[in-house]
Amino acid sequence: MQNNNIILLSHGGGGLRSKELIRDVIVKYLGNPFLNGLDDGACLSIPEKNMVFTTDSFVVRPLFFPGGDIGKLAVCGTVNDLAMMGAAPRALSLGLILEEGLPLADLERVLLSMRKTLDAVGTCVVTGDTKVVEKGMGFGIFINTAGIGVRLPGADTRVANARAGDVVIVTGRIGDHGAAVISRREGISLASKLVSDAAPLWGLVAALLKERGAVHCLRDPTRGGLAGAVCDIAESSEVGIRLSEKALPVGKETAGICNLLGLDPLNMACEGCAVVVCAEKNAGNILNLLHNHPLGKNARVVGRVVARPARLVVLETGIGGERIIETPAGEELPRIC
Repeated sequence: MQNNNIILLSHGGGGLRSKELIRDVIVKYLGNPFLNGLDDGACLSIPEKNMVFTTDSFVVRPLFFPGGDIGKLAVCGTVNDLAMMGAAPRALSLGLILEEGLPLADLERVLLSMRKTLDAVGTCVVTGDTKVVEKGMGFGIFINTAGIGVRLPGADTRVANARAGDVVIVTGRIGDHGAAVISRREGISLASKLVSDAAPLWGLVAALLKERGAVHCLRDPTRGGLAGAVCDIAESSEVGIRLSEKALPVGKETAGICNLLGLDPLNMACEGCAVVVCAEKNAGNILNLLHNHPLGKNARVVGRVVARPARLVVLETGIGGERIIETPAGEELPRIC
């Protein structure tokens, strides 16, 4: 693409410059036999019938943060939504909304990051759309991704499946993504070593699902954090959940950010860990599987499922008290995913 190193309104006008942007930039990084034809849609042959379809939008600011960027986040978010349903990702769509004046180098950096993340899980973008909005009408790049996945035979990991006597496991440290984004945005130097946990979880989930029927629920604690995820499970399964504050895996950098800004790590978004609910008798085997995976080395039991009171989550505090945990009313941190 010639003449400019920034996105212009004409790149979204559907004419020659639009074609150049798609051909010379987007397909350059994300091209594959399905996408390269640039048809209005992709024809996929997926013989399995138990498919999962999901979509998500990403408006994170800043676009680049420690441990990731909006492109990696978009692929991870959709792949992980499929994984939480027990589905192997097969194909993604990509909707790009670009702001006039965006440096092309930034767009190429995002696309390259997406390509690397897609390759890591063995899937690809097969169709998409690009629009350009006027300068001042966005924050550089907004991304929508939708994904199609095929659910593994026998996998049923819905949040309505928790049972009294189950245990609650988290597969990694909580809150690192939210803390990493806010530290970059606010220029908080004490968190210089903190990075987002953004990662595609399908490989880890696939290992767990080899244990047929052992996993009852899966949930990725993104917006709303661990608090939002366990409240969803308690509500949908009509059970109670008791968490142990002493067991929560919170890194010291994330704890420092939360203390400094008055935030609760329970509400902070994670983009590379999952909540796993399973029968207590299977917890040891599940933890062994997790600890043998790079993304699960910090996995631990953080709570248990009880029959009563139903739909209530209680945190057993480190000083011996109890605190009711509720679904966060809103975003503590805007534009973190």
